[in-house]
Amino acid sequence: MRACRLLLLLYLIMALVPIVWAADGEAPLIIHLRAEGPVTPAMANYVERGVRLAEREGAEALILQLDTPGGQMDQMQEIIRTLRESQVPVIVYVAPPGGAAWSAGTLIVLAAHVAAMAPDTAIGAASPVGAEGDLPETVERKAKEALRSLARELAARRGEGVSQWAEDAIEEATAASAREAYEMGVVDIIANDLDDLLAQLDGRQVSIGSRLRVLHTAGAHVRYVPMSLIERILHIVVNPNIILTLLGIGVQALLIEISSPGGWVAGFIGVVSIALGIYGLGVLPVNGLGLVFIALSVGLFILEVKATTHGALTAAGVASMVAGALILFNSAGTPAYARVSLPVVLTLALCFAATFLFIMTKALQAQRHRPTTGKEGMIGLTGHARTALDPDGTVFVMGERWQATAEDGPIAAGEPVEIVAVEGFRLRVRRAE
Repeated sequence: MRACRLLLLLYLIMALVPIVWAADGEAPLIIHLRAEGPVTPAMANYVERGVRLAEREGAEALILQLDTPGGQMDQMQEIIRTLRESQVPVIVYVAPPGGAAWSAGTLIVLAAHVAAMAPDTAIGAASPVGAEGDLPETVERKAKEALRSLARELAARRGEGVSQWAEDAIEEATAASAREAYEMGVVDIIANDLDDLLAQLDGRQVSIGSRLRVLHTAGAHVRYVPMSLIERILHIVVNPNIILTLLGIGVQALLIEISSPGGWVAGFIGVVSIALGIYGLGVLPVNGLGLVFIALSVGLFILEVKATTHGALTAAGVASMVAGALILFNSAGTPAYARVSLPVVLTLALCFAATFLFIMTKALQAQRHRPTTGKEGMIGLTGHARTALDPDGTVFVMGERWQATAEDGPIAAGEPVEIVAVEGFRLRVRRAE
């Protein structure tokens, strides 16, 4: 009887296991990306990688959590193209609370199949800026017209009111809170968190190209896909403070390599740091005049190493670096995310000044030291007269015999003498005190 019961229990377990596995296998997959900071090439690559992964895995949807101050048009257009070509529904979710989708982020939100925002977030202020801040009038008009055309196309399915708001965000830099954006129809959902977003997405119909698709997100399995290490590094270095620090480290390391050649560690660090800094400069909007000042400062530092001027070139180099950093990133109209912190600039300048002050101090100390080798190193040494010096004779110095001439002779044999000059192979000496 007990054996029958065990067999029956085993049968029930075996019957239920496939049901559990099937239920787990049927759980829809949601790919979750988190894009924070300026829109950069690394972010564009990250979004494209996430979309391709979602397509390969047959995901129900992809959620792109966005918090950005904006970025350049090229990377924005690349992300928009990736979203529009996606075969998986893409939900752009502006979060967390306190975050925003400014500038380029506004158009990325409009490109989503479903747009969502967390409470206390904002969107808008999409006016274009250039490397020197505000664009020249003709260039600005062309850039704004291109963005307005793109915004109208992206917002067309959301109604004329949204299209008009998107154009105002570009033309007048207008912005909206999450509640205002929802009431205007700019976004489809206000969600407190990811779970709330999934609950509201369940059963929603979206259009993928010419196909309509109903989202099934209830009980979905959410897989977070982080940036790769390389993407994270390239994304982090696109920060004006990081760029300036990398350039400073690179220049210092190269100066160390130039002043003390033969090693490779300082040179390697310098080259890598400068390469990463140049990459960041190629992404952020920068002022060319600032680059000229920074290049001038590097030249002055190199000259200081080769021809010490007791601080004159160092002071000029530090002043040029401060001016270059401020002009490079802090021009009028430059977006906030591309501005450098003044304390960072001053700290870097002080580090350069302290480094060269240390170098100059050591150089001056070395100049004051009495020579210990060569002819100069013999001056001041003492020995003994081997023969009488009247005024010529021989002396014994440091285990060697030298021909010598006495300046205050005659000097008797055996008396101590001090070397005052070296003339070829003859010493000039006087009585030692």
